Amino acid sequence: MKKIVAIIALVVSGSFIFAQKPCSFTYGANEADSLKCLEQITNFRTFYNAKAYADAYEAWQYVIQHSPCSWDGIYTNAQTMFQNLIKDEKDSARRELLIDSLMYTFDVRSTYFPDKFTPGSGLGLKAYNTIRYRKTEYEKAFDWFVQSVEMEKENTQPAVWDAYFQLAENMTKAKRDTSIVVEAYERATDYIDLSILNATKAYETSADALEELQKKLDNGELDRMAFDKQAKKYIQDTTRQQKLIVNYRKTLAKVNNAVTPYASCEVLDMLYTKKFDDIKGDLAAVSKMVNTMFKGGCTNSQVFQDGLAILHKASPSRNTAFMMGNLTFKNYAQNQSAEELTEAIEYFKEAAKLSETHEQTAEAYYMLALAYRMKGSFSEARSSAYDALKARPNMGKAYILIGDLYANSGGRCGDEKVPGGYAWAAADKYAKAAAVDPSCADDANKQRSKLRFPSKEELFKRGMNSGDSYHVGCWIQENTTVR
Repeated sequence: MKKIVAIIALVVSGSFIFAQKPCSFTYGANEADSLKCLEQITNFRTFYNAKAYADAYEAWQYVIQHSPCSWDGIYTNAQTMFQNLIKDEKDSARRELLIDSLMYTFDVRSTYFPDKFTPGSGLGLKAYNTIRYRKTEYEKAFDWFVQSVEMEKENTQPAVWDAYFQLAENMTKAKRDTSIVVEAYERATDYIDLSILNATKAYETSADALEELQKKLDNGELDRMAFDKQAKKYIQDTTRQQKLIVNYRKTLAKVNNAVTPYASCEVLDMLYTKKFDDIKGDLAAVSKMVNTMFKGGCTNSQVFQDGLAILHKASPSRNTAFMMGNLTFKNYAQNQSAEELTEAIEYFKEAAKLSETHEQTAEAYYMLALAYRMKGSFSEARSSAYDALKARPNMGKAYILIGDLYANSGGRCGDEKVPGGYAWAAADKYAKAAAVDPSCADDANKQRSKLRFPSKEELFKRGMNSGDSYHVGCWIQENTTVR
């Protein structure tokens, strides 16, 4: 009991610690204290790695009481150590003291190591562990989650999002208040999208640098040893960012699935219509509303359209331009208004110009290509599809789109020396789509199966054989192979 009382005394005196300079020394006030601290850090590491958590805890107590600025590992490893100690503790009073000690680490770690930890992340972990160990204090935990998310924003970790949203869902059920889960969804869609954007930008920066490095190696400007040394960092960076992107996308998918029963378009329309007059002057609130409704597919809602118009006029961005393009393109499909199609094209151009990642650029140009195809401007559609491929070379659907343009060129290529020869060029694009993007291979093969190549009789008349080279004229102007 004595060991646990000691750390609780430290918890109680926490306000005194915060009032003072965090540490006047790193390991100890003198050489003897420093040696003792280093010894206890070594003991902690040894016992912790051996999963002897009770012994590790004794060393941990000494370090956090006497040298809290010595090593950030006493905070980083606290979660694992305490969850094992708490799990094995049979005495309820001692178990509560261990939980208090764990919570204490989240309170003070950003004070002692501000470059390593943030106050917001500490609050998120306090909320997470409150739900885990003190379920009756769920409202306190919920407030901490909200504070944490608003402090960390796009830096909020996936595990915190998962726990926060699960609690929001449970509170919605308990209180029968849909606004709780909708507000959580607003935060999630707003900040997780930004998390994915930042991780994607970091990934693309490292990937581009690695590609340039490879070119230098291929051109003989760099030897293999120098390449390997520099490439290692970029490979590590791309791997780390790719993992982050995957984790955030999984979290966003969970959130989207969880909110579906509570946030139908009818519910969102009702909630936002009621408060639109109050929030329409607050761009941050309007942005959350617009993103939430767009993600939910609620673009037919008048309040969504009004909010999007306000947001794009006041603060145009890639996302607002892209949404405006989608909205007007959809309206064109329903109304067949040439004016709306022209507007969609301009919005997609704007979205491409404002894009911050290769992925965003590719999607904007792809939609621009679809709009041009709808307009009947095949050359512009192909050009936009190739712009999408410059940004994302493995965008199979862009090659499928070009193949579709060629396949539908019968009325434009009627004077070809081999009627229907444009189908060979279309087949090339479908094959390319399947090669660069296996996920769209089925779609590409389906489109290819619809092609009607020139008959054997037509080929015989012209003295042509399968495998011969052929130049498709008209607007296509590409070399292909006779089939």
